[in-house]
Amino acid sequence: MWQTARSILKRDPAAHSLAQVILTYPGLHALFWHRIAHFCARYHRYVLAGLVSRWSAMTTGISIDPEASIGRRVFIDHGVGVVIGATAVVEDDVTILHGVTLGVRYPTSVGRRHPVVKRGAFLGANALILGTITIGEGAKVGAGAVVLNDVAPRTTAVGNPAHPLRSAPRKVLDLRQLI
Repeated sequence: MWQTARSILKRDPAAHSLAQVILTYPGLHALFWHRIAHFCARYHRYVLAGLVSRWSAMTTGISIDPEASIGRRVFIDHGVGVVIGATAVVEDDVTILHGVTLGVRYPTSVGRRHPVVKRGAFLGANALILGTITIGEGAKVGAGAVVLNDVAPRTTAVGNPAHPLRSAPRKVLDLRQLI
């Protein structure tokens, strides 16, 4: 958790000290309780895992299923309304803003049902990432986007349904024409 707190201090310009991050950041608290709940679930103590998870959700406003896999140095900024489902995988160094949902698209009882978010991805406020999709390494999902398909690495996806943001071709200015 120290490593996560230090990474938050580096990434959040509103953070003034390590003590502030450790004592007041609900995303860090939710990740701490998730680690305990995940440990309980891994050893088939599902009731205890569920109780820890529900208590964490009530106190932080962030609901992370005990069976979700969360990497290192994940930053859940503000956090209220974040929901991470049971088969979701969030890799290292991911930033998640408030209101993000990593959820299912179609109900099923077997296999993976939730998204995989690769290393270094950024998920904007109130984004819905639904189904068995992958958000690529270093990808960005815009605020309010509804992502139903994979997002390629280092791509920005926006809209409903989300689509890759295409940058306009840059016009090269020939300075000789100005003379």
